[in-house]
Amino acid sequence: MKKIILIALMMVSGMIFAQGEPQLEAVGQLVKATYFYDNGNVQQVGYFKDGKLEGKWTSYSENGAIQTIAEYSNGDKTGKWQFFDNAVAVKEVDYSKNQIAVIKDLNTKPIAVKN
Repeated sequence: MKKIILIALMMVSGMIFAQGEPQLEAVGQLVKATYFYDNGNVQQVGYFKDGKLEGKWTSYSENGAIQTIAEYSNGDKTGKWQFFDNAVAVKEVDYSKNQIAVIKDLNTKPIAVKN
């Protein structure tokens, strides 16, 4: 199960750069990037600061349902990432220093804890 979650995390991270040209908008010191599916629906929304991923990134399915909410700081994965199924958070991954610290199945106890 841990391998499946790790693969999903890598896919989400890679999706940020695998899409077409985003819509960019200045928001204070950040640049808001919005990526779209071919059907025009939003695929991802997030921010860049000094060319690096920063703050909250949200990924959506083609029908508009939230798939992932992620956090970045200076390009590094940080904080709690949530993965959704049918608009219900089902997994949570805690990052510390750009590494997975804890993986939780929100319906049960933690799947893995880094010592």
